[in-house]
Amino acid sequence: MHTFRVWAPDATDVDLVLRDGVLPMRSVDDGWWERQVVEAHHGTDYAYSVDGSDPLPDPRSPWQPDGVHGFSRVFAADRFEWTDDSWTGRDARGAVFYELHLGTFTLEGTLDAAAEHLDYLAVLGVEVISLLPVAAFPGKHGWGYDGVDLYAVHAPYGGPEALQRFVNRCHEAGLAVCLDVVYNHLGPSGNYLSSFGPYFTSRHSTPWGPAVNLDDTGSPEVRRWICDNALRWFRDFHIDVLRLDAVHALVDDSPTHLLQQLSDETAALSAQLGRPLGLVAESDLNDPRMVEPVSEGGMGMTAQWSDDFHHALHSLLTGERFGYYVDFGDPAVFAKTLTRVFLHDGKYSTFREQLWGRPVDPRKHRGGQFLAYTSNHDQIGNRALGDRPALTPGQLAIGAALVLTSPYTPMLFMGEEWGASTPWRFFTDFNEPELADAVRNGRRREFAEFGWDAEEIPDPQDPQTWRSSVLDWSEPDESPHREVLEWYRHLLKFRARMPELRDDRLESVGIDLDPDGGWLVVKRGSLRVVANLDTEDTVVPVEAVPSYLVMSFGGVDVGLGGVWLPGHGVAIIAV
Repeated sequence: MHTFRVWAPDATDVDLVLRDGVLPMRSVDDGWWERQVVEAHHGTDYAYSVDGSDPLPDPRSPWQPDGVHGFSRVFAADRFEWTDDSWTGRDARGAVFYELHLGTFTLEGTLDAAAEHLDYLAVLGVEVISLLPVAAFPGKHGWGYDGVDLYAVHAPYGGPEALQRFVNRCHEAGLAVCLDVVYNHLGPSGNYLSSFGPYFTSRHSTPWGPAVNLDDTGSPEVRRWICDNALRWFRDFHIDVLRLDAVHALVDDSPTHLLQQLSDETAALSAQLGRPLGLVAESDLNDPRMVEPVSEGGMGMTAQWSDDFHHALHSLLTGERFGYYVDFGDPAVFAKTLTRVFLHDGKYSTFREQLWGRPVDPRKHRGGQFLAYTSNHDQIGNRALGDRPALTPGQLAIGAALVLTSPYTPMLFMGEEWGASTPWRFFTDFNEPELADAVRNGRRREFAEFGWDAEEIPDPQDPQTWRSSVLDWSEPDESPHREVLEWYRHLLKFRARMPELRDDRLESVGIDLDPDGGWLVVKRGSLRVVANLDTEDTVVPVEAVPSYLVMSFGGVDVGLGGVWLPGHGVAIIAV
């Protein structure tokens, strides 16, 4: 027997639609409708008809085997036999994240195929696998940020049980799992929520249209829909961390912000389950209140991404200064983001044309509360060509060293560890011709403002755009990818065993800079990360005390008062 329940507060009639018939549902409390069916069980297909509408997927559908426009399917999450009883969880702060998109991590594009590489990732030194969204979205190939069935696992990835298998195998390999969830908007195709109730409000607007209803009439149930979704990933799928997409677009004027509610409920479930559960926010606000406790007026997030650190490091290595990189690039800017997280912490942002952000207090905030990275899905995929940074192997090594020896929680983007040559482009798979054209033309218009010709921009709907973004797993065995991979492996092993590099106090980091931007030295206890940012050989001054080489990328000579490095060379020494 299975009980079907759906929230449709303004409906006069709601029918349960099964493959073999239609059954009227009974109105119960607070806009909910209910029907028990003795013959229904795991695997039963169903849909709802609201006031005579065509059959619609369940807003809480756990399984969409036929895509976002098809029938929902009952999924009994408790059928899976977990073998991760010994898994005690992992604190997200300070752990090494690895951002992974299932559809391009392997050519097969499934959870089971990705699981075949878990031993590789564990040996590399990764501690948290961070999956891009798995919520059901239109078509087969896409980033996942246009998901519309937030409770369902995208069928081409393998569906809900495949996610359980994947997490179980991760835990057996000693890896935690972070899942990217999108609560600030839904995609345009397959979004039937408004047929059921006030899931959206015109009180606020977002870049995607009307905002998700967090503070208008009916919002308590919409908030419940979001919080229950988050808790379900933790409880039924043993997820360890949720990455919350663009939380600045969660517009909420309620006395208790949705993030605060979610933080409190996550903490309660963590205590019940006896293992740590984390919430990592993507926020454009540059506001440390995001990671401050709810009890102190904060949002209660475990950690948040730090794009300012990325921008400063990217500009330092590539020399790019356009768009939102305009305020970055100066070595002193990188020094600030390395020691105080944000560049824009109340100062003027040229790109935004206003004062932006709030300062981080090193007496109050820890580096582990902020994620640092040389790249991620946004910073690559939102470029016109989806190209990875055009860096030499030495520059890749420098970037890795500066991230992995920072006081922050480090994150890698898949393939970064061997300097993958494959791009990671924006791709979609909409069946509606008008929607496909809108996405294609919108992408072209966006980059036309920066001087790109339309024909230069990869067509998101062309299958080759997806295919070109799939990792080439033959590269790690080839030079120079092999040497970059070895550097990452050595760095990660070194980081794991060195307390000085696990110290996330912001005061634990210092930095010396060449006034001309040719070199820098990062200080971490007795360790020095020495980097030659120039193409020419140079001698970088360090303390005139006996020192010895720990590791290097490129030839190096350590002497009293200086370290000789080739162009784009980097070394870690102990003094």
